Amino acid sequence: MSKKKSKTIEDPTDENQLKDQENHKQEDNSEVDELQLEKEKYLRLFAEFENYKKRTARERIELFTTASEEVMTSLLSILDDFDRAGAEIEKNKNNEIFKGVILIQNKFKDILISKGLSLIEVKKGDEFNADNHEAVTQIDAPNAKLKGKIIDVIEKGYKLGEKIIRYPKVVIGK
Repeated sequence: MSKKKSKTIEDPTDENQLKDQENHKQEDNSEVDELQLEKEKYLRLFAEFENYKKRTARERIELFTTASEEVMTSLLSILDDFDRAGAEIEKNKNNEIFKGVILIQNKFKDILISKGLSLIEVKKGDEFNADNHEAVTQIDAPNAKLKGKIIDVIEKGYKLGEKIIRYPKVVIGK
């Protein structure tokens, strides 16, 4: 009698199918990962573009509001000259010249105000604030109430929109 060895024969098709399924799962996973990466790249690119649009719009608005800053700053000296001329003419009591200068000064101020210029209101006795005023000098205060306060305004201050283009120059008490 002969003994036959019984070998378990594995079905090669089952093994190939398992390998194919594993390969297919890996391909699916790599495709999903690749798709996810592309989606993230797209979202980042979209976010960057949105930020770019917002930044350029903000810069454009800022440019329009402050584009005339240099011109306005140079015109402020003319406005100061009008104030000084008005004060001197008023002293001399020449009413006709005074009226003419005041008329021109008001017209000039109105044009500057329409372009966004505004006066920074500072009065004697106001509290000194280094963020809003420029101290030219300190003098002894005439009384105790004026210590650390504005005693005199040397030069007016102006804002263009919300930006201060010239700080008011003041004398403060010590």
